[in-house]
Amino acid sequence: MLDRLLSRAVTKGALEITEANGKVHRYGDMAAEPVRVRLKDAATARRIGANPGLGAGEAYMDGRLTVEGGDILDLLDIVTGNLRWDRSNSLRVSLWGQARIAAKLSELNERRRAKRNVAHHYDLDDRLYDLFLDPERQYSCAYFRPGNDGPDSDLDQAQRDKLDHITRKLDLKPGMRVLDIGCGWGGLARHIHRVSGADVLGITLSEEQLAYARRKAAELGMEGKVRHELTDYRDVTGRFDRIVSVGMFEHVGRPNYRTYFDCVADLLTEDGLALIHSIGRMGGPGATDPWTAKYIFPGGYTPALSEIMPHIERAFLWTTDIEVWRLHYMKTLEHWLARCRARRDEIVALYDERFFRMWEYYLGASIMAFRNDDHAVFQIQLARRRDGAPLTREYLYCS
Repeated sequence: MLDRLLSRAVTKGALEITEANGKVHRYGDMAAEPVRVRLKDAATARRIGANPGLGAGEAYMDGRLTVEGGDILDLLDIVTGNLRWDRSNSLRVSLWGQARIAAKLSELNERRRAKRNVAHHYDLDDRLYDLFLDPERQYSCAYFRPGNDGPDSDLDQAQRDKLDHITRKLDLKPGMRVLDIGCGWGGLARHIHRVSGADVLGITLSEEQLAYARRKAAELGMEGKVRHELTDYRDVTGRFDRIVSVGMFEHVGRPNYRTYFDCVADLLTEDGLALIHSIGRMGGPGATDPWTAKYIFPGGYTPALSEIMPHIERAFLWTTDIEVWRLHYMKTLEHWLARCRARRDEIVALYDERFFRMWEYYLGASIMAFRNDDHAVFQIQLARRRDGAPLTREYLYCS
C-alpha cells in the first residue's frame, strides 16, 4: 500500500525507502540525490500506507522511521512538495477525505473539553517555551518587515514588530478598556498597556500561562491595570472598547463560530473595534491532520475565510479590514525549529528523546503547511459601526 502511494505521489525530487529486510525502493527523479529513509519493521510501512499523516508522525516519534540521508525537514518537504496545494493536484484532495470525518467530531470544544485541550499543549513544562520563544513568549506568527525578512532575520525584532502592528490596528486611545481573548503568557496585554496606558483584561484556559502572566504583570508594576483571569470567552461580562485575539481562534472549533462572534459583538462598546488574528486556509474548508489532532492541538482547526465570514455577518459586525500574511509564519517556525535543535539536549533533559522528535516533527510539519500547503494568517478587523475604524490604512504607518 505504501509503495503504491509513494509511486503515485513522488514525481519531483527523489525519495529512497529501505525496508527492514533491506529491500530498497526509489521514487521520483532517478538522477537526483534522494532523501533516504529507513523503516524498522514491516508493520510501520503498513501503518503509514493506511494512514500517512498519522502513521509517519508516530513512526518518527517512536524511532521506527529514521532519516539517514537529509533530515526530517527534507522528508516532509519532498512529500508535501509533491502534494502541494494546487488546482491540478487530485491526489492531495483524495488523501484528505479520511481526516474530514474525524475532524468534525474533535472540534466540539464545549467548556470542559476546551480547557482540557488547552492544557494538553500549553500546560507543558514552563521551561520549554523559554528555550525557543522570544523574551515576551509570543507563541504566534511574527511580522517580518522589509529589512528584517532575509536569511539573517531577527525573530525577536519580528515579534516586537508584530506587537506594534497589532496595537496600531487597535487604534488605542487613553482610558480604553481592552479584552485579550486567549492572552497566552500576557506579552500582548503588557505591550498594549505599555504603549497606550489602557486597562487590559487577558483571559486564558491555561493555568501555567495564567500564573506566568500574573507574576510578570506584578513584577512590572502593572497590577490593577493588566489583569488576567482563568475564564472561557463565553463567560466574560461587561463591555470593552477594544477586543483582540491572537492565535486563539484556531481552538474555537467550527461548531462554536457563531457563539464566538456573538460574544465579540455583545462585549464591544457601540464604537468598539476588534482584531482577530488566526491561522487560516486559502483552499476552503478542510480538516486538521490526524497526527496534529492527536498529539499537538486536540480540538484545533484552521478555518477558511468562507467559514468565518457567515458568522461575522450574522453577528451584525462590520468587517473593516482583512490582511493576509503568507510566509511570515513559515519564517517564524523556521526560527523556532532552529532554536529547538540548538537546545536539543535541554529539551531531552526536560522530557525525553521521543518528545523531542515529536516537537521536531510538529514544527517541521507546520513549516510545510505554509511552504507547500494552503495555510496563511488572517488578521480580521471588526467594528460594531461602519465608522468604528479609520477610513484608510494610513493611521497604521504614522509615527
